[in-house]
Formats: sequence, structure tokens, C-alpha cells
Amino acid sequence: MHNYFRIGGVAADLPHGWIDKCLDFCDYFLTGIAEYQKLITRNPIFLERVEGVGVVGGEEAINWGLSGPMLRASGIQWDLRKVDHYECYAEFDWEVQWQKKGDSLARYLVRIGEMTESIKIIQQALEGIPGGPYENLEARRFDKAGDSDWNDFDYRFISKKTSPTFELSKQELYVRVEAPKGELGIFLIGDHSAFPWRWKIRPPGFINLQILPQLVKRMKLADIMTILGSIDIIMGEVDR
Repeated sequence: MHNYFRIGGVAADLPHGWIDKCLDFCDYFLTGIAEYQKLITRNPIFLERVEGVGVVGGEEAINWGLSGPMLRASGIQWDLRKVDHYECYAEFDWEVQWQKKGDSLARYLVRIGEMTESIKIIQQALEGIPGGPYENLEARRFDKAGDSDWNDFDYRFISKKTSPTFELSKQELYVRVEAPKGELGIFLIGDHSAFPWRWKIRPPGFINLQILPQLVKRMKLADIMTILGSIDIIMGEVDR
């Protein structure tokens, strides 16, 4: 997944027949979503457990710095793919999924809707995928990295391939994207070297989890797991 992307390109060209297989999977996944809707969304036991549980209002969500489905389920139509217009999302036909009630059910409905919208984006991207070379800037730098400090003894056993030697200019940079959990931001401070002077990751799960003590007040013990599941955290983001 993340190892496939490179600065200015990708690691390798697409395998033969991959696009057709991906389109077939999109059709298969859409039938799966319809099945989820029948099994879960209209299930009275499920509705009893999630409806009106863990309610977050719109103003409260903004004050806590929530993002992603946690924010959009509270009536705030905020999606960085629409707000910042980064990459090529503006070229695709898709809608921001949001709900008004701000409870665990609303957060579930937002995520179910985003599954369908994601398939729409993938199908449109596959139809418009361009041809041409896949070579990236990292690969072009390999030939020029013979005298790099990365080839010294201290770095010899870190990786089997030469690392790129991009120089970070002396400035502060913050870039954010709309990750599945919410706003994922990277903050860098460069000092004209290959290593950043400061590197800070803003994970959405860590920020969203902060409101958990507020949501479990006056709730039943069994509701804690429902609320925690609706927040949808990743342990790698919150074990700080």
C-alpha cells in the first residue's frame, strides 16, 4: 500500500489486467454494501444499541477538533477533499456524506455512505487513468546518490536500497489530507538538510478519542464499546 507510492510517481507499473480486476471488485463490493444495509442498518437490535447513544453536537464537535465521520455525523459538511481541492478529487463526481443527529447511528451511516462514494471515485479514477511512464523522482535520484551520506557505514544496514537525498528547505510546512478516520496532517520544519529539524504527525484518531470521557457520562457500561467503536480509532495513533 504505502510502499507503492513514490515522490513524483509509483514504485512499479500496474500489472497486466489489474484495472479490470479492480473494476470487477468494485461491482462485487457494491453488492456487499447492499447486503450490509439489509443485515445491519434495518436491524432493530442494532438500532436499539446505537440510536441516540454517544451524541455529539455540531458546535461541540468543532470545539473538540473532531474530523472525518465524527465531524460530518454532527451536521458539519467538512471534507478536505472538497475544501482544499487537493490532487484530482475536484474532477470526480461524488458527494460529501453527512448526518445531523451526531449519535453512533449517524456515524455508522456516514461510513456506509462513504463506502459507496469511494467506489464511485475509484471507478472514475480507473476510467481516466493516464498512460505514460511511471518513473518517479526517487528513482531518478538513485544514480546521483553515489556520494550521499546515506551510503556511510552508519546507515548501511538500515535499508538495502539507497535512500533519496531530498533537501528540505528552511521553512515550516503543514500538509493535510482527508484520511478514512479524519484529518491526517504532517508538520515539517526544514533546515537545508535531508533530515527535518522537526517532524510532527497529526493523527485523526488521537484527536477524536479525546471526547470519549465526555460521551460516556451517564451512559450504560455496555454503551462504552458502542461509542468507542463509532469513534473508530487505530491503536497506533492513540497509544501515546
